[in-house]
Amino acid sequence: MNFLSHYYFDRHTSNCYHVLGTVLPDLIKNADKSTILHPEKLSYPSGPAHHICNGWHKHLEVDRHFHNSAFFKTHSHELKLRLREVITGSPVKPFFLGHIALELILDNLLLTTVQLTADSFYAHLDSCDHEAITDFLLRSGMKDPAAFIRFFEKFKQNQYLHTYAQTGQVAYALKRICMRIWNNPFTPEQEESMNQVIIQYREILKSNFMSIFEEIATLMV
Repeated sequence: MNFLSHYYFDRHTSNCYHVLGTVLPDLIKNADKSTILHPEKLSYPSGPAHHICNGWHKHLEVDRHFHNSAFFKTHSHELKLRLREVITGSPVKPFFLGHIALELILDNLLLTTVQLTADSFYAHLDSCDHEAITDFLLRSGMKDPAAFIRFFEKFKQNQYLHTYAQTGQVAYALKRICMRIWNNPFTPEQEESMNQVIIQYREILKSNFMSIFEEIATLMV
């Protein structure tokens, strides 16, 4: 799941460090894909590090349930087939595209049906102290937390998750993610065709997309 979908499960918490933990695995991956941490194997008995680690555990559990669900398997596969038809010649793997497209559509639907707001998510991140984050990262084995903090500040300043509320921007976000792996992944024509696929599939999901959030919430009780 993507940032806002992870946030959905803890949108009512008052603990900013727990919220940070629920998205930190993906933030670290976006900042530097070569960095691999496993804080879930360590012990943080108290303080912000404890709450970040609890959020980290929650992230892993939510992703495990999501990726094993019939919802994910069905809709990521269908999106893969539809997107594959419009990206002929692209180096991007259709399975990857279907996976990420589904996650971005879910974030879009959470925003556009007002299940949560991006403002509240960013407010939690803004409340987290750099020293507390750095302490957690150092204890988890990160060699250069300062580089992550710089990325984290830019992530908060850009606030690009607001653009997910604009359905027409979802294909652009998908392209930007693909550009981390492939150079010039799509032609302008392919991007426009992808946009149409995403708009159409969003309408298919709109009536029952909350079922996956309800299913995961039940499994985590």
